[in-house]
Amino acid sequence: MLKLASTDMKATRLGFGEALVELGHENPNVVVLGADVTGSVRTDLFMKAFPDRFFSVGIAEQDMISTAAGLAVAGKIAFASTYGEFAVGRPFDQIRQSLAYSRLPVKICASHCGITVGPDGATHQSLEDIAIMRVIPHMTVATPCDYFETKKMIKASIHWNHPIYIRFFRDNTPVFTDAQTPMEFGKANTLINGTDVTVIACGLQVWEAVLAEEILAGEGISVRLLNMHTIKPLDKDAIIKAAKETGAIVTAEDHQIHGGLGGAVAEVLAQSVPTPQEFVAVRDTFGESGKGEELMRKYGIAKDDIVAAVKRVLSRKKK
Repeated sequence: MLKLASTDMKATRLGFGEALVELGHENPNVVVLGADVTGSVRTDLFMKAFPDRFFSVGIAEQDMISTAAGLAVAGKIAFASTYGEFAVGRPFDQIRQSLAYSRLPVKICASHCGITVGPDGATHQSLEDIAIMRVIPHMTVATPCDYFETKKMIKASIHWNHPIYIRFFRDNTPVFTDAQTPMEFGKANTLINGTDVTVIACGLQVWEAVLAEEILAGEGISVRLLNMHTIKPLDKDAIIKAAKETGAIVTAEDHQIHGGLGGAVAEVLAQSVPTPQEFVAVRDTFGESGKGEELMRKYGIAKDDIVAAVKRVLSRKKK
C-alpha cells in the first residue's frame, strides 16, 4: 500500500503548465499549441518561457490538431491544449485521420474536464470525452488524479510513441500523491489494499474514493482502491486480480456512465472473470451551472455515492 501524502490544494492544470516548461528546457523540439484559452489551461507558462515555440491558432480546434500533426511530421514534439469539450468534440475528424490513422504522437491535453467546470454549465462540461477517445485505434487515454500525477504524466508522455489524450480539471484539488509515487502508462496504482471490495477510480474520483474508504473502514468494510489513471491501454491484470481476490467491483468516474472507465472495466470482467459491479458516473444526462461540489452530489459522483455503491455491490457478492 502506498502512503498517501498530505492534502494540499493545487490545480492539475498548473501541474500541466509547469511540466511543459520543464520539458521545454530539457528538449528544444517541444512545441505547444493553444486555442485561445492560454491562461485558463496554463500554457501561458510555456508561452512566456518559449514564445517562439508557442502557437496560438485562435478558436479553431480543427486547425490546432492539423497544425500539431504537421509539426509532428516535421520532428517536433507537439502538445495541443484547450478545454476538454472542444479538444475532442470539434476536431474529431482531424484526430481520427491526421493523428490516429497516421500514428502521430501528438499529445492532446484537455483541461476543464468533467462536471466540476461548474458555472460554465453543460456546454463546457466534457462528460463524453473518454468514450469518444478510447474508441479510436492507436489512441491512449489517461486522466491524472492530482497535481503531481499530472506533472509526471505530461513528462512521461514525451516518450510515448502514440497519440495520447490526457484530461484534467479546472479547480484546485487535493494533492495526495507525491513526486515519488509511481506513474506508468497502462499500470494501475494500488493506493489502498483491501479484501472485501475493490473501488476502481480515475481522475477526480480517486480522491472521492479515498474519502469513501475512510467512511467504509469505520464500518468494518475493507476496501481496495485502484487508481486507474490510464483507461486505454487498461490494466487488465490489475482488474482481474482485484475481482478474484475481493469478488466485488465499483467503478467511479467524472464521466457519462456509457463508454467510460466503468464500461471498459465491465468489458474485462465479462470476458475474464464475471463479477458483480456497480457504476458511479453521470447517468446519461447533461450537467448544469453550479459549484463543483454541489454538482458532484446532485449527479451522484461524490464520496457518499461511492459508499452507497459499495454497499449495493456487497449485497450482490457471492458468498
